Amino acid sequence: MSSQEKSSHVLMVGGYRVTPDSESGRTGSFGRTSSATSSIRRRSFNLSGALPSQIDDNIESETVSEAGDIGDRALHSNRNSRSGSLRFSFDRVSENGVVIPIPDDTLSQPHVFSSRDPAALISLSPVSLLPEELISPLSTDAMVQAESKMQSDEKEMPKLLEYCSCLIHLAVFGILGVLTRYLLQKLFGPGTAGVTSNETLLYLDLPSNMVGSFLMGWFGVVFKGDISRVSDFLAIGLSTGYLGSLTTFSGWNQKMLELSVEGHWVSSVLGFLIGLFLAAYSIIFGVETAKGFRQLLEKKITNQESGIRSSGGIWRVDSRKRHMAVMVVFTLILGLLWSVSAILLRDEFSSDGGEAQLWLGCIVGPPGVWIRWFLARLNGRGLGKAGRLKWIPFGTVIANVSAACIMAALSTTRKEVNTKTCDTITTGIQLGFLGCLSTVSTFIAEFNAMRESKYPWRAYVYAMITICISFGLGTLIYSVPVWTKGYN
Repeated sequence: MSSQEKSSHVLMVGGYRVTPDSESGRTGSFGRTSSATSSIRRRSFNLSGALPSQIDDNIESETVSEAGDIGDRALHSNRNSRSGSLRFSFDRVSENGVVIPIPDDTLSQPHVFSSRDPAALISLSPVSLLPEELISPLSTDAMVQAESKMQSDEKEMPKLLEYCSCLIHLAVFGILGVLTRYLLQKLFGPGTAGVTSNETLLYLDLPSNMVGSFLMGWFGVVFKGDISRVSDFLAIGLSTGYLGSLTTFSGWNQKMLELSVEGHWVSSVLGFLIGLFLAAYSIIFGVETAKGFRQLLEKKITNQESGIRSSGGIWRVDSRKRHMAVMVVFTLILGLLWSVSAILLRDEFSSDGGEAQLWLGCIVGPPGVWIRWFLARLNGRGLGKAGRLKWIPFGTVIANVSAACIMAALSTTRKEVNTKTCDTITTGIQLGFLGCLSTVSTFIAEFNAMRESKYPWRAYVYAMITICISFGLGTLIYSVPVWTKGYN
């Protein structure tokens, strides 16, 4: 084969010399993604053919672990950023192949790609650039990308403002979640419906955990993509902020500890089993009803497609001005909620009212949401540089276990001090900060994704890890002092 014929089988993309495998009949297709606020550019290459089983398992492990939340990695400025060593995290998997991102540090020298062996993925070796390879028909991509980059610059927010807007959304929806959880406690508690109580396995937060898991099937699974097309911050605020704060794992764990410390071990175990069962089927019911509602919407949209498209653009937050306007509105709402809560808290404290814990919870709730959101970036990352046990959402585990331990410590403190002021402060922190730091909706979304994956046993192992660690540490922090010191 002559040099001209050889060069016709070589494509240059971004400093790479790509040699397709003619014998196997595979072809390589290439794309490039960029972000105006991303610190690291990425190259991707699409390798057609079957994926190795180990890579397929790796993708599934990350997917189920990230089913509930991925924290600030969901922000536009962090979607394409890479950190640590080279890891095969796949942006999309299609019938034609898999897109493999390659950091810029591997682009210092041109390389040869071979698609002969998909198990090996990439074979790299330095080559020299041929003159005829310096210009390629693919160079028109640069013009398209430059134009799209200019358009995206007009729509995107600076990274700092993006974080601030997200935190404000999380705070507002977190406070609304605390208020809803408190109202459900009062509605189904001993004072009204009498369905739940502190003395039975039907704990006070069971209705809110069920309602939050049901709504998670709607707004955190089925319609989350549609909400994101309107506003990414709205999707994060609803799923992580509102539904994550509406549900609480720490309150669930503490009620089971209080049953066990009184000797009701069977009720404590049944409380965990029934709570897990009801929350799991709540999200299943939510997903199924949301899918049915979505089908009805799709039929209606086909008849009114033009009107839907024109009205959809009105509500979409797709420009920097709209982002800033929404951010200002949510800032005012947050300031109003905090101001009203502070005034009512002062009045309740001065009059020895029973609602002081609620307004304190509304004030200290947002920091709990923020910490849980930042911890969620650990989901799907695994342990160490090798990324072992990626299927375990470590961010959610840390948030739930730490909140359960702090709640147990505050319960012990309340029994030790035994004053009305201490009781109000500790209960308010438990209701607000710890209730928002821990979550059942995200936990159940991850549990449901694992249960429907290729390895359904992982769901039950994940649930056992979270429950056993939280309950075991809570027993040491709360139950043992109660037993030894004889608190009432």
